[in-house]
Amino acid sequence: MKLFANYMQRARDFRALDRREKGRRLREIAINYSLYALLLLAVIVIGIRSPRFLSVPSLINILSLSAAGLPIALGIAGCIILTGTDLSAGRIVGLTACVAAALLQAFGYPNKMFPRLATLPVWAVLLLVMAIGGAVGLINGFCTARFHLHPFIVTLATQLIVYGVLLMFLMLGNNNGQAISGLDERFHRFINGSILSVGQTPIPNFVWYALGITVVMWFIWNKTAFGKNMFAVGSNQEAAKVSGVNVTATVILVFTLAGVLYGVTGFIEAARISSNNAATGANYELDAIAACVIGGVSFVGGIGKIRGVILGVVLLRLIFVGLTFLSIDANLQYIIKGLIILVACAIDMRKYLVRK
Repeated sequence: MKLFANYMQRARDFRALDRREKGRRLREIAINYSLYALLLLAVIVIGIRSPRFLSVPSLINILSLSAAGLPIALGIAGCIILTGTDLSAGRIVGLTACVAAALLQAFGYPNKMFPRLATLPVWAVLLLVMAIGGAVGLINGFCTARFHLHPFIVTLATQLIVYGVLLMFLMLGNNNGQAISGLDERFHRFINGSILSVGQTPIPNFVWYALGITVVMWFIWNKTAFGKNMFAVGSNQEAAKVSGVNVTATVILVFTLAGVLYGVTGFIEAARISSNNAATGANYELDAIAACVIGGVSFVGGIGKIRGVILGVVLLRLIFVGLTFLSIDANLQYIIKGLIILVACAIDMRKYLVRK
């Protein structure tokens, strides 16, 4: 009801403008939403050229891929709201995925990484990988806030450190750097099992976990003092400090929470892809950053919504699954991804300059 009232008020305000101002407003709207229009047009074209793209199994697959990437996008979104970023996200996902896979290999599996170690409870491993991700996020936040270093530099350094730790971890036990597979059936059921199907296509359990995480993050962003402080610090750090906001604590908490979400992503990925190696999680942060920017999370800070992040993740996944349906070369997809990020950032900066 409130959204409808706001829409009607905006419509009345628009009708009251003169012709020149209406033209200017319409041009601004066209430019600001041009990327959405192009992406939706691309989806329609792909759907026409490959009807299977919009079939129920394909849409469930897109939903599943979007859900798998949503936690990491929600984590990076908080960092971007602080006018930063997080380049270590993908490697944290890789490390936590490999740790989860190693601890949840089936007992008696011939190539078990730690043959004498019993398979741990799923919930215990989940808490462990969340703690690992949170610890790296804590380091990122502490170095950024306490030493006034740019998040780009801090997270670039921790990206390399985490990757090195991952490579050393894969050499432990009987693994000798090989991919970790042979996961326990309980872990598979917990992540990939299904309690609901659409037609003959099951919806994986991790879709519901991602939905629950999204609800929790929406509450944190919109209903807690921490969320308000995050947006205040992102909008104007000095003004926030004068207003009594503990800027250091806020920055540390944002990065720590992001790390926890990366740990959850790694836990899901471990069972989703079943075979985890040093390449797991590589470049995941690029997809997450692209999704956030497409969804309206601004690099100028203090701007972003949960629904925007969801929209960005889903749109990006629609495009890349669609490109696969059209048999577009995987290398070309990287070029398209880069162009999307570039255009989205250009539109975002234009919005900022217009507001100034």
